[in-house]
Amino acid sequence: MARMVQCVKFGRELPGLGAPPFPGALGERIYNQVSQQAWNLWPAQATLIINHYGLNLADPQAQQLLMQAMEDFFFGENAQVPEGWAPPARPAKGGAPRRK
Repeated sequence: MARMVQCVKFGRELPGLGAPPFPGALGERIYNQVSQQAWNLWPAQATLIINHYGLNLADPQAQQLLMQAMEDFFFGENAQVPEGWAPPARPAKGGAPRRK
């Protein structure tokens, strides 16, 4: 039987992670309060943040920014996309936009 947690992201009891995702206080907090379903949303959000800010994850400041974004994503009142981000424009129905 799966370990159940009261998921902070979805507000209901769901199966939790099998182990903390990484060491430290934030990893433990995620393990105790985030469902596997919510955790599965993080990679796409992390990719969006890394690409938007052009983060080099070898840089400790970039790592810190990403960890803060992760904490906000799971535990913030309203998870927000990065400032200035907008979804890509969709082409009009019927194919790609015409070149002028």
